Amino acid sequence: MNSPGTSWPSGRRSLLLSAGALLCLPRPASAGAQVEEPLADAVRSALSASVANSAPPKPRFDQIDARLAYLRWLGAMSEKLKNRKSEALTRIEFLETIWYESKRAGLEPSLVLGLVQVESGFRKYAISTAGARGYMQVMPFWAKLIGDGQASRLFHMQTNLRFGCVILRHYLDREQGDMYLALGRYNGSRGKPEYPRAVFASRRQWLLPGEV
Repeated sequence: MNSPGTSWPSGRRSLLLSAGALLCLPRPASAGAQVEEPLADAVRSALSASVANSAPPKPRFDQIDARLAYLRWLGAMSEKLKNRKSEALTRIEFLETIWYESKRAGLEPSLVLGLVQVESGFRKYAISTAGARGYMQVMPFWAKLIGDGQASRLFHMQTNLRFGCVILRHYLDREQGDMYLALGRYNGSRGKPEYPRAVFASRRQWLLPGEV
């Protein structure tokens, strides 16, 4: 499979509800206050380039087996997401973008789906009490730091998912590959267990049979 665009190097509130409850109950946006921190010029440039490098979220495959695996994933995730997004085309577009932006940032689609579920409950226009916006609850200051400064764009689906994935990748690199600490940074609760545990629990709901 060809890499969908630029890849990054590897490098609060939440209650642990049952899988059924998490999928069925409406929840308020639960983003914490991501910390606005000074970024080195090289880091800011890299993040800005990753956000600005737009491309359609359409995967390309070298082998038919990889394409078939992707289509199986898309069908399975679409079925799981039906009760959240009833309109089929909207649901498929969302999942295609999740897959594309996750892979582009070197993240697991199942983890990003789990994060979206915990952060916004799959609500495009969610706003937290801290002011975070959209599916991945991105704080508006990121639009100034690595975007064009227009915070309203964070309600655009692909923009929000791209920002969220790029920011999580940035935190993961800062934490030298420790996803537990990276998720804490994303939520503004580094070192506290509730948020990472909630995301990891939600992630399990978005795995295919046999995945761990």
